[in-house]
Amino acid sequence: MGQDQTKQQIEKGLQLYQSNQTEKALQVWIKVLEKSSDLVGRFRVLGCLVTAHSEMGRYKEMLKFAVVQIDTARELEDANFLLESYLNLARSNEKLCEFHKTISYCKTCLGLPGTRAGAQLGGQVSLSMGNAFLGLSLFQKALESFEKALRYAHNNDDTMLECRVCCSLGSFYAQVKDYEKALFFPCKAAELVNDYGKGWSLKYRAMSQYHMAVAYRLLGHLGSAMECCEESMKIALQHGDRPLQALCLLCFADIHRSRGDLETAFPRYDSAMSIMTEIGNRLGQVQVLLGVAKCWVARKALDKALDAIERAQDLAEEVGNKLSQLKLHCLSESIYRSKGLQRELRAHVVRFHECVEESELYCGLCGESIGERNSRLQALPCSHIFHLRCLQNNGTRSCPNCRRSSMKPGFV
Repeated sequence: MGQDQTKQQIEKGLQLYQSNQTEKALQVWIKVLEKSSDLVGRFRVLGCLVTAHSEMGRYKEMLKFAVVQIDTARELEDANFLLESYLNLARSNEKLCEFHKTISYCKTCLGLPGTRAGAQLGGQVSLSMGNAFLGLSLFQKALESFEKALRYAHNNDDTMLECRVCCSLGSFYAQVKDYEKALFFPCKAAELVNDYGKGWSLKYRAMSQYHMAVAYRLLGHLGSAMECCEESMKIALQHGDRPLQALCLLCFADIHRSRGDLETAFPRYDSAMSIMTEIGNRLGQVQVLLGVAKCWVARKALDKALDAIERAQDLAEEVGNKLSQLKLHCLSESIYRSKGLQRELRAHVVRFHECVEESELYCGLCGESIGERNSRLQALPCSHIFHLRCLQNNGTRSCPNCRRSSMKPGFV
């Protein structure tokens, strides 16, 4: 298969993919790999296969094609192709919750100077790195990476990247419990979709609606949360987006739990868990098990709650997510307190405080924990976060954590 024929087949696959004929598109692209001798064409089709498998939640297949793409880039001896392939390798590991590997591959990308694609892909590298740091609950580093990605987006007028970063920032602030910002950023993403997204994939609308649903639930606006989640789920079903379907099912379950409708919540958690397990989203499995444990606590079935917590702790430690570990220790602490088991209670109190220290989830001005309750937060340019009231009350001109000046632009 020659160069021109390879290009035609790649385009044919893209047209099939955009019309939701995913399996037919995959068949076309696999044939290109089998028959084409054009290295550049093979590289491009591998990129298509990486993206398609990512959106379908076939993360192990995604990783397999990313590895082949690296080998093709090396054959081409082109730094631009190498940068793109390492980014795909980073993304593949991010999806599989291999966050340390993601960070390592992102650093490799950033260490490839002089590439033409650097300005275009630098923001995407920073976004993937930020998502990985967030997966490890390293909040300052995550925020720093997201801010870099936003700067790339603004400097290059890349509204699609800005939309994705806003969704990640929504997740960031939902985790540290500044629910006002957790809603603001996905709303900003939705605005970008409405203003610029006529030719974009519907996945951007679905993504922003999902993050809005999460924020609305946390704020107690359950009707709005359900509305946004239903919109997101509708698009996810139309496009066969299994990862987003799993997240929506988890959100539906959390909404029903917040309403006290445990009978409806349990099957939603089961469905979410089934997909999370199928696609290999271990952090998603932790979130499902945490929700299930809270349901069992509400039913006073404390032994069943502890069983779910134990399974979740194993997974959270496996992926290195400190915030999930912190939440699970906190829930265990309340259960053992009600059971009157002091030794177990003390052990979880100790681990809870260790997780707070490791995640730096405390305000450097008042010393209180960040993320225990909904609070308005403010990030300084160094990306350390504090209670907004503490910064206002103290009138500080430098970061108490690192002593860098706060009197410059860059606040998120």
